Amino acid sequence: MDEEKTSVEVLNMLQMEHYQNAFEKKMEGKPIGWLTSIFPQEIVEALDLDYVYPENHCCAVAARKESPKFIDIAEGKGYSVDLCAYARLNLGYAEEGFAESLTIPMPDYICCCNNICNEVIKWYENLSKNLGIPMILIDIPFNDQYYPDQARIDYIKGQLEHAIGQLEEIAGKKMDYDKLQEVMKISNANSRAWSEAMGYLKKKPSPMNGFNMFNYMALIVCARGKESSKEVFELLANEHKKLTEEGRTNFKVEEEFRVMWDGIAVWPFLGFTAKTLIKNGINMNASTYPDAFAVYYDEPTLEGMAKGYAGTANTRCVEFHVDARAELMENSGCDGALYHMNRSCKVWDMMQYTIAKRTSEKTGKPYAIFDGDQADPRGFSEAQFSTRIDGLKEVMAENKKEG
Repeated sequence: MDEEKTSVEVLNMLQMEHYQNAFEKKMEGKPIGWLTSIFPQEIVEALDLDYVYPENHCCAVAARKESPKFIDIAEGKGYSVDLCAYARLNLGYAEEGFAESLTIPMPDYICCCNNICNEVIKWYENLSKNLGIPMILIDIPFNDQYYPDQARIDYIKGQLEHAIGQLEEIAGKKMDYDKLQEVMKISNANSRAWSEAMGYLKKKPSPMNGFNMFNYMALIVCARGKESSKEVFELLANEHKKLTEEGRTNFKVEEEFRVMWDGIAVWPFLGFTAKTLIKNGINMNASTYPDAFAVYYDEPTLEGMAKGYAGTANTRCVEFHVDARAELMENSGCDGALYHMNRSCKVWDMMQYTIAKRTSEKTGKPYAIFDGDQADPRGFSEAQFSTRIDGLKEVMAENKKEG
């Protein structure tokens, strides 16, 4: 690839190639899968199967203001407004198979992993039934302990072995475990490169407006196991390193305050939420959301994969979440925290009030909670968001005076 290209240029090119390749494979008659965002994609990649991510697609459609169309279609079919907006959007899209903002090929198989939430099971079961295609499910138990125990790891390893057998039938060949090891090593390297690039946001001033993290994270979701992804993260890290050495930033105003963002972005109002923070001199330089998709393996084996996926973010207990947020805020020099009470994401939100309160007690930093939704614009109020930011800024400013 051209060394003169910027990280965002390479990112956009790889994303375009990702979707183009899926359509080309579909036209060749090869099976295309839809995967949930933290499904162990390495096993699909190692079997040379092609896939796309409905959640990534939902982000793009919602950010480009087209989500109401598909949400209306799904609700017209009887799907409740209380369901996840990604599910409603995707189920509506499956009725049409085309979007003005971004079209993805319809699936021949679907892969579901409930380490993000349990609603994905019913979402994908409906897709499987409606489209008449096979569904591969990997069940990840919730961790009521701080670390996953061996029983959970063994259970997940068995789930992986069963899923591999199902995917071998779709691929028409047996798993090459040497290739799987190589893909896992690539995935590990990409996760570390992603974390290194994001680590520069802890610098002062932060070289990046944190909302740009939401754009780059698409690649760690959909292409963890692809060698090409590493170039984007290395380019981004080099760009951040240069800005840091020169004391510069792409944050458009003076960075008066730094906050942690907890939860998914409000995609239909991404511009409004970003601009509101910028207007107030607040940089969101830390977030629990983008790093949730980086998966690490102690070893490139099914045992290592089981351990890695046993510890993904939404499977963890309250104590783990509080410690992780407190550490992130301290390392990033945050003055406060902003929690998105996302109507769609019940598994994240059910612990959020407790996590926010206990993290604030542990760090001594203030926080604000606002109501919103990741894809349904009806769940967000611009006025409420602005008011909550005003209140948080006032407390952070007072703390700085006293400190």
